[in-house]
Amino acid sequence: MLVEHLKEAYAADIISAEVTNGDDVVVVDRERAPALMRRWREDEKLKLDFLVDITAVDWIGRKPRFDVVYHLRSFSLLHRLRVKIPVEESDPWVHSVTPLWKAADWLERECFDMFGIRFEGHPDLRRILLYDSFVGHPLRKDYPVNKRQPIVEEVDPVINPRPPSR
Repeated sequence: MLVEHLKEAYAADIISAEVTNGDDVVVVDRERAPALMRRWREDEKLKLDFLVDITAVDWIGRKPRFDVVYHLRSFSLLHRLRVKIPVEESDPWVHSVTPLWKAADWLERECFDMFGIRFEGHPDLRRILLYDSFVGHPLRKDYPVNKRQPIVEEVDPVINPRPPSR
């Protein structure tokens, strides 16, 4: 039912909508994604009011290389939707959804840290899991697994806190 509603109401705005392995999945353009997600939050038939997760998938060798994936849920209507945004390797960015869901703050930072995908409009986009001098993005499939990283000196964070990265 969810996919049918999306195909009827938002056909001009979506690239594809289908049920895959029992999950409702929609693919949208990155320029349209923030406005669509805002409308889907307010749509009485969707009410996708909860952001469960944001991640990315690296399809090395495919064009576009990445998919940024959002998992949305409606608590009142008890359904969920997977939203995919294709992203080119040469220009890896999408719009931030932190104005819609505060939970996106750290989820977008994690995706940025692990995959190197920028979230335009994010209030504080910096590394969250790795240290500032870490080179590369370890969840990219072309990341060399034996790569040596710079050694970071030990610092007492109470006496001498590290400044935020920029």
